[in-house]
Amino acid sequence: MNAKNYIAIEDKYGAHNYHPLDVVIDKAKGIWVWDVEGRRYLDFLSSYSAVNQGHCHPRIVKALKAQAGRVTLTSRAFRNDQWPLLAKEICTLTGYDMILPMNSGAEAVETAIKTARKWACQKKGLAQDTAEIIACRNNFHGRTVSIISFSTEPLYRRDFGPFTPGFKVIPFGDAEALERAITPRTAAFLVEPCQAEAGILIPAPGYLKKVREICDKHGVLFIADEIQTGLGRTGKLFAYEYEGIKPDMVIVGKSLGGGCYPISAVLADEPVLGVYKPGEHGSTFGGNPLACAVARESLRVIRDEKLVQNAARQGKYFIKKLKTIRSRHIKEIRGMGLLIGVELFPEAGGARRFCEALKDAGLLCKETHDNVIRFAPPLIITPKDLDWAFDRIKGVFAAEEYS
Repeated sequence: MNAKNYIAIEDKYGAHNYHPLDVVIDKAKGIWVWDVEGRRYLDFLSSYSAVNQGHCHPRIVKALKAQAGRVTLTSRAFRNDQWPLLAKEICTLTGYDMILPMNSGAEAVETAIKTARKWACQKKGLAQDTAEIIACRNNFHGRTVSIISFSTEPLYRRDFGPFTPGFKVIPFGDAEALERAITPRTAAFLVEPCQAEAGILIPAPGYLKKVREICDKHGVLFIADEIQTGLGRTGKLFAYEYEGIKPDMVIVGKSLGGGCYPISAVLADEPVLGVYKPGEHGSTFGGNPLACAVARESLRVIRDEKLVQNAARQGKYFIKKLKTIRSRHIKEIRGMGLLIGVELFPEAGGARRFCEALKDAGLLCKETHDNVIRFAPPLIITPKDLDWAFDRIKGVFAAEEYS
């Protein structure tokens, strides 16, 4: 079948909850993907940073196959030999005492919310059903009803109410607004160190450090959602490391599974995650041996191939090149490591048409919040590959100057 056939079938039988570019991929390796007609594209989205290690990394695929032939699922009713090893390795890597495994990013965010509320009741003495969580405008933490309850994006909320109470929303990057919002009922502050879905919004230097001080002052948990920004994407293992602070909880996911298998987790020290007793929270697939074996190898690849360092080096190189493009359509270029946004003026007619033109030129990326093109290639990318991508990006903007 050709691409039109696949698209027609998807449009007929699949719910229309996404608006993908019309490319049908059937093969991938490293930074490259191929469509069903055999055309090759450079993946500049990395499945929203889920394939930081590159597509079908041979070491990760080998680990997946080996574990799949032994045991894939035991549930947490029994123990398995992969989960404790992952727990030890990731805690050693990150400096946290404990980990609670889940599957999707949204599940991990829900886990962090539940943990914060339970901690507030047990450790802070809050009355039952009174704990509040503070979040930021323009956030993206997932799609569950509880999570969209504190979203400020109308598209994510319309027709999905009633919503879960217990949340406050403040401006992103405003530490003073956080301090004003805190009350005796505040359990935690949940924030993305860099808002990716919102258009690669980066707070001013010192913001996270000030947040850490405010949370300490008021006895409030600081939760960093590093699902998309973590594990090297921004040029540090975690984006919060740029400010030399340590959150009380860190949420990880996406590339923890190396693009091969879903796994997410919440990391925290024992006084926080130690609030749980058996039966109070869990997941049938959370901590399954297949996911854990994949995650263990995924972390080793990040370490052994120095992907964090490469993201920092190549991100700096590529942002500098992008800033040489002269176009009446470009308002700003910003980024951290290899998480980069090109914001366009509204008069440019939206980022979607630029992404479609780039697709036709062999480069796959995605618009976010209408006027921002997001670039997030796999962290294995080289300067030569980035030069190839840059030539196509520059060409698309040059062509638009005369349209």
